[in-house]
Amino acid sequence: MERNIQGLIINLKNNNMTSYFVDTKEDALELVEKLIPEGASVTNGGSVTLGEVGVTELLRSGKYEYLDRSRCVTREDTQELYRKSFGVDFFLTSSNAVTMNGELYNVDGNANRVANIAYGAKKVIVIVGVNKIVDDLGEAVLRVKQIAAPLNAKRLELQTYCAQCGECVSLKKTDPAMSDGCHSPQRICCQYLVSGFQRDPDRVSVIIVNEELGY
Repeated sequence: MERNIQGLIINLKNNNMTSYFVDTKEDALELVEKLIPEGASVTNGGSVTLGEVGVTELLRSGKYEYLDRSRCVTREDTQELYRKSFGVDFFLTSSNAVTMNGELYNVDGNANRVANIAYGAKKVIVIVGVNKIVDDLGEAVLRVKQIAAPLNAKRLELQTYCAQCGECVSLKKTDPAMSDGCHSPQRICCQYLVSGFQRDPDRVSVIIVNEELGY
């Protein structure tokens, strides 16, 4: 595993992403504090991992200018915050999967997370546990359909096939396409992003934690 992690770090660097490997979530939180200067404008995507690491609590500490999505009351408030998040100094998130080729794979419902990863915030910090490392994009797609989407839909108490049955309905097909799925109005798999080589060197930082974190 350690040898594989080193290969992954090299591939992330080859894709112009800064990469780190830390042993624990406490180490990851300490690193995040070092990467974000006090007073910086920050926001985050919805993420179980960030909560487990303690990043959400850190962002609410008063050290930063934090756009806190949890304080939004109406859908209009939330959408306005999403728009304001374009241009913040730092956007923090996890990733649905990281391939050994140094690619990030993410799937969204509202697209605020994938939009900020692709283009928006000046800097992006991605925190992932080793459980999210996959061999290739094919495995990344399956990981979302079998693990990430079902568990997140269930956590959010959504009325989707995957929340009720534990996997995407598209897996009933012999060869499901990446975007195949249910047609529930609460579907969370709507926008798909593969992050490979970055034109803006070191805009994206990936912190790999030697623990299982999130979905």
